[in-house]
Amino acid sequence: MDSQISEKSRTSYPGLGRQLFTMTWPMLFGVLSLMSFQLVDSAFIGQLGVLPLAAQGFTLPMQMVIIGLQVGLGIATTSLISRVLGAEELQRAKQLGGLVVLTGAISVFLICLCIWFLRGPILGLLSAPAEVMPVVDDYWPVWLASSWSGAMLYFAYSLCRANGNTMLPGSMMVVTSLTNMVLDPIYIFTLDMGLVGAAWATVTAFSLGILVVYPLVIKRHWMSFNWQGLNVMNSLKELVHIMAPAMLSQLLPPLSSMLATKLVAGFGAAAVAAWALGSRMEFFSIVVILALTMSMPPMVGRLLGAKDICKIRALIQLAVKFVLAWQFVIAVVLLFAAPILTELMTSEDSVRDVLMIHLTWVPLSLGPLGVCMLMVSICNALTLSMRALLISGLRLFACFLPAIGLGSQVAGLPGLFIGAMIGNFAAGAIAWVLYKKGMETISCKYSAM
Repeated sequence: MDSQISEKSRTSYPGLGRQLFTMTWPMLFGVLSLMSFQLVDSAFIGQLGVLPLAAQGFTLPMQMVIIGLQVGLGIATTSLISRVLGAEELQRAKQLGGLVVLTGAISVFLICLCIWFLRGPILGLLSAPAEVMPVVDDYWPVWLASSWSGAMLYFAYSLCRANGNTMLPGSMMVVTSLTNMVLDPIYIFTLDMGLVGAAWATVTAFSLGILVVYPLVIKRHWMSFNWQGLNVMNSLKELVHIMAPAMLSQLLPPLSSMLATKLVAGFGAAAVAAWALGSRMEFFSIVVILALTMSMPPMVGRLLGAKDICKIRALIQLAVKFVLAWQFVIAVVLLFAAPILTELMTSEDSVRDVLMIHLTWVPLSLGPLGVCMLMVSICNALTLSMRALLISGLRLFACFLPAIGLGSQVAGLPGLFIGAMIGNFAAGAIAWVLYKKGMETISCKYSAM
């Protein structure tokens, strides 16, 4: 079957690779710009002292909750609207766009209100020291405003991607990130606003994005608040059915990261520092995969709506082959560049030695890890949201964490990194098997129609 699909993809679908490239490259630059702005933002805040850094640290868990909600709704948006468009129900797609934006605006606003009014108990649970509270009281109102505006912009981006347009969100990610980077030093230092200035810079950048993107979304008829003929309750149920597991998937990695860091901490501060540096380098190494996880779901959703299962298989097979080949090249480059990179990243010999071990083993497995991440994204697009959640859970809690734990017990710190590599390979294999079984279910369902 796979060989038939591969042959068909070369004959019947000659433009599939070009279409995938066209959808992905704008998101690649968008993701890179977002990552760069976050690094620059952290660097500026790092110059303000201990208390602003601590306040930002206690903010991160709450930020993950808001991001989990917005990404979950964004995944549901892309999956549902792209399928509706694939079935050529253009009016319903436009109505769903308006429903998504209103639902997201209200949901994120209510979450922000809860976080603000429960900030005392929340910080108490996080064991925040008393001296951080005044900083949080000043910072959180503006930070929550930036989170809400960022979520609204993200929902607009989701509508764009669902309608097959990645150029607009990709280019606006670059514009808003550059704007944020320019405004950061002005607000933080020139206007002497400190940590609050960083949040105001983000509010300004995201508000600019909203003022640009939403008029274009409305002009292109991608959203409408005229819901006549739309079963609103059924549509909301469809959104929640995909959104809830996707939200949980977003909350699993931070939990896994905390547990992994706790395990690494047993080997000392140098190991934790090297782990953090290596993880940051990994994040940049898989930026192409991150872009694919954004560009592929609308393509898969449209094909599913059109009931073109063979083309879905061909598209996914093409993407998986590319990810494995691309990440292998990246791994080889990192292996040979490791001595130079470790010199650039740290001046501490102890940290450099551990980072060398990290770069020797872990990058070899980023291809299978990429396959796993891609399968989560694709399963959501295929309406297999619980299967996507299962893949995420197995990757982190059945593959990655047990492997690094066992590796550290057997061979110490090198064993931990070898375990991470083995865990990623196992996660990729399991994800592929679960996707294949899910695809069989989809094929049977649509062949019976």
